[in-house]
Amino acid sequence: MKLRKVVGVALAAMAACVLLAGQALAFGTKELDNEKLVVNFHSEATRGAYKVVDTATLKKWIDEKKPMLIVDTMPYEDSYKKQHIPGAVQMEFPIPELTQLDAAKKAELEKLLGPDKGRLIVFYCGFPKCTRSHNAAMWAVKLGYTDVYRHPGGIKAWDESDYPVERGK
Repeated sequence: MKLRKVVGVALAAMAACVLLAGQALAFGTKELDNEKLVVNFHSEATRGAYKVVDTATLKKWIDEKKPMLIVDTMPYEDSYKKQHIPGAVQMEFPIPELTQLDAAKKAELEKLLGPDKGRLIVFYCGFPKCTRSHNAAMWAVKLGYTDVYRHPGGIKAWDESDYPVERGK
């Protein structure tokens, strides 16, 4: 009887170890994915020379009526028209990193951003892996704007925070 109890406890302990090891491996994979995302984001922000603002801080700035331009870089019909951060204007940017900006896109961006190079500007797209906002923020900095932010959580983090959204326009 005593031997059965010892074997039972040993088997239960081994099962727990296997279960925990499996969870640790699964957790590790998720953390590796998170690590890749963070390192990639950091590299983009460093190359782009812009600043970063989190969702709660952006909401606070809006509530305080801080003067700024918020730019949604997602497609108009598929995203902006469906929902966007209140007060945001829209200018679509592509996903792959832009190494060049053609004259027409440059003129469009400069017109949107205006002549005040010190103006607070916040770009966002869909979520952290989306690089549309990276492209826009990076090019705003390259054009001489100095108070440029990227909101990495984008409209998904905004919506998940249950903050109000606007539709249409």
